Amino acid sequence: MTNKTVLVVTPHPDDETLGCGGTLLLLRSKGYNINWLIATDVFEDYGFSKEKVQSRNEEIRLVSDRYNFEKVIRIGIPTSKVDTVSKSELVDKISCAFNEIKPNIVFIPFYNDVHTDHRAIAEATISCTKWFRYPFIEKALYYETISETDFNIDSTASKFNPNIYVDISNYLDEKVSIMNIYTSEIDEFPFPRSCKVIRSLAYLRGSQCGSEAAEAFELLRANISYDWNELL
Repeated sequence: MTNKTVLVVTPHPDDETLGCGGTLLLLRSKGYNINWLIATDVFEDYGFSKEKVQSRNEEIRLVSDRYNFEKVIRIGIPTSKVDTVSKSELVDKISCAFNEIKPNIVFIPFYNDVHTDHRAIAEATISCTKWFRYPFIEKALYYETISETDFNIDSTASKFNPNIYVDISNYLDEKVSIMNIYTSEIDEFPFPRSCKVIRSLAYLRGSQCGSEAAEAFELLRANISYDWNELL
């Protein structure tokens, strides 16, 4: 068992499951302390119905229970309005969460995702991974998000280039089950966020690393003193 602490930073609820749900389940089973930062929320003041707000809160509660997150931090930025918030304010909010949780491992959305919320949150989070300000961080990794990471067609942008793979063969079914909690975010194939596509990507990543199913990550940085005998 380990006492390492993990934080997954998500622009929206469901990114944690799409990007690294299987890995989070695996880490939890090995005794890691896993935590969730949600950047955006839906509000009636921004045009969402009372029923939608209640439904989203219930989804977050159910998903949090399934992962058994130690802490869930919601910084409350209106969804699709992240680009209207200054970078300094985003950094301050994320920095407060980092200093509260003191994660050893951080999962970050890929910085060239097509969604502006993803890009803004990724950029602000990267600013909070400097070793001399956040010395507790040992490893920071980008995760991929179906329909965001793969939909960026900008030929000048860096593409997601995974160099770390995690075998989630024993956790894929549970990952898909958790994703089904987000009833408004999942649909039938060929919709990108469908059970079939989630499984297909896991099988593809598995074929790239010699396992039945995997999640892929791109390493942003790691502490050179990190014990590489650890899983992550």
